[in-house]
Amino acid sequence: MNKTSLAALMDKTSMAAIAATMLASGTVAAQNISYPPTAKENVTDEYFGVKVEDPYRWLEDDTSAQTASWVEAQNSVTQAYLQRLPMREKILKRLKETANYEKIGMPFKRAGKWYVYRNNGLQNQSVLYQMDAPDAPADKWRVWLDPNTLSKDGTVALKNISFSNNGKYMAYVISRNGSDWEEIYVKDMATGNVLDDHIVWAKFTSATWLGDGFYYSAYDAPEEGREISSKNEVQKIYYHRIGTPQSSDEVFFHNPTQPLRFYSVEVNKEETVMLLSEAGMDNGNNLYVRDLRRKDSQFIQMCADPRYTYGSVEVEGNDIFILTNADAPKYRLMRASLKRPGYKDWQEIVPEGDGVLQDVTFADDMMVLDYSKDNCSHLYTYTLDGKRKDEISLPGIGTARFGGQKGEKEMFLSFMSYTTPNSIYSYVPESNSCKLMYAPKLNFNTQDYTTEMVFYTSKDGTQAPLFITYRKGMKLNGRNPLLLYGYGGFNVTYPPTFLSSMIPFMERGGIYVHAVLRGGGEYGEQWHVSGTKMQKQNVFDDFISAAEYLISHKYTSPDYLAIKGGSNGGLLVGACMTQRPDLFRVCLPAVGVMDMLRYHKFTIGWNWAPDYGTSEDSKEMFEYLLNYSPLHTLKPGVAYPATLVTTADHDDRVVPAHSFKFAARLQECQAGKSPVLIRIDTNAGHGGGKPLAKHLEEQADVLSFTLWNMGIKK
Repeated sequence: MNKTSLAALMDKTSMAAIAATMLASGTVAAQNISYPPTAKENVTDEYFGVKVEDPYRWLEDDTSAQTASWVEAQNSVTQAYLQRLPMREKILKRLKETANYEKIGMPFKRAGKWYVYRNNGLQNQSVLYQMDAPDAPADKWRVWLDPNTLSKDGTVALKNISFSNNGKYMAYVISRNGSDWEEIYVKDMATGNVLDDHIVWAKFTSATWLGDGFYYSAYDAPEEGREISSKNEVQKIYYHRIGTPQSSDEVFFHNPTQPLRFYSVEVNKEETVMLLSEAGMDNGNNLYVRDLRRKDSQFIQMCADPRYTYGSVEVEGNDIFILTNADAPKYRLMRASLKRPGYKDWQEIVPEGDGVLQDVTFADDMMVLDYSKDNCSHLYTYTLDGKRKDEISLPGIGTARFGGQKGEKEMFLSFMSYTTPNSIYSYVPESNSCKLMYAPKLNFNTQDYTTEMVFYTSKDGTQAPLFITYRKGMKLNGRNPLLLYGYGGFNVTYPPTFLSSMIPFMERGGIYVHAVLRGGGEYGEQWHVSGTKMQKQNVFDDFISAAEYLISHKYTSPDYLAIKGGSNGGLLVGACMTQRPDLFRVCLPAVGVMDMLRYHKFTIGWNWAPDYGTSEDSKEMFEYLLNYSPLHTLKPGVAYPATLVTTADHDDRVVPAHSFKFAARLQECQAGKSPVLIRIDTNAGHGGGKPLAKHLEEQADVLSFTLWNMGIKK
């Protein structure tokens, strides 16, 4: 491996001089940007006889001084550009105004008390309050856990909480700086004090209680300095007993013969049944069950086809209710028995329907089933033996979630849409009616905006919905700034969501559009699979077709069209901008998977193989990935759209090297006048739990960059 001297190319003084010159001249035109020079290595990999160069491999080392210097240099140029955008401060000010409203979640009952999450408006993290009743006045709420006190800058996020079944303890899981690494702490329910118990190097876990202790999933501590990028292998389940150090925790389960799998357990409230889930080998999971009433009982495998998902939703005596897409692409509800737990003996309670069955909630003596139809919520009440009773009337087309518990009379639901912020209702089953409990007060009028749902046709004739939100009365003349968002992967759905951050964009004549794409879960497992592996191009074709629909119907034109997506959606943006650079004015790939040949070599990237395939699977799979990998399909001499790549230094899900290498290659290839910049956030990760202040700063940068490069100056 021949390395070029990096230090000479990373002179901090020269980078500062470039930034100072830009600031002094007041110019942000792309042709005046001097991008930080990026060294190249002579690195070549061979796949099935094909040699592939990887000259920016050195940027994968997130601990090196050279990478740190490159990051500093890139951020210096990017911030100099962004800070000179004349509307940025106005947009940031407006973003703070539109975000500054009280946000309250659904109340829930645990250990005889009621709890609710609340954010007073601009708090970085929402606060958990304790109440004596679900309708207690706010002045009677007690702060139970405030994550904002756990760090000065709001970078410690509360991931989840769980209460012991005996009512003595509450475990809470936190992450720092946006990392997927998690820590677990414990509060004493009687005193409210935080105990000495402290778990580190946990990941993708919650605390599953059994008696005076809990199970959690963790990995061995990574090598010092490689916490963000090292590959995660051999997840273990431990049992921690309250009052003991983590060093004495017992390994309850692990499978070193299968290092690239996830394992977790759950225990029912009565502590009679334990379920073990095994995932990571395909799109779904295997499920095992153990009868805790029998002292020497062992796990029994319930199902053995990991192409499908099996998730328990309730345990009633010997019966386990399971939501699954096995033999039902849009999911069905089934019941298994501890006496005969094998899949062949399961009974169907609610068969597959027209919509996708997303969730089942047991409340009082009934069930509420949450269906998605064309990506919008529909809630139905059912008897426990699976007979449909009523559809719950919702305020409109949007996203609803139901809350309740078996044996408890109190029931709630939340509702939001693109033009309606999250509101909380109580539900009265006797009259099948909802009563508004809480609707936030806003400092802007949502009635000024409207959402259309239309259907576009993709390249192969497949149809899918677009959700188009804009200010009422707008003329559709093809000159409207439009931000098109998509994801399209991992069976994930993105239902209608209220985004206060889009208000400043729409106030300036902008249109926000969410495109439903194959690869997601909006129409069931067949829809998901049709956007995976060697059908992944369908997702990109969908997104491009959605853009073409919007142009042909005069919502916008290529000069005013921006595309945005994060993670797998960042891959989407990267692939589409390399395939159709003529179609877009601005591209905004966030924390994207850009190197499709090496993604599986970092942290938990191997877990994405069921959706993507890997470059090691076969010659055909390698060639398919190479053909659309954003990093490898950038070509010199092409005029690419204005691009702002965003990532973060603590992203240990999609490591920032993806974005680093892509940005370096894009700057090398750019033949047009449009800027191609990278914004690298510090003390932040993949996005989950990001402090509100950081989120608003990033949104201000993204929106001002987008509008400026569309020629909109105010």
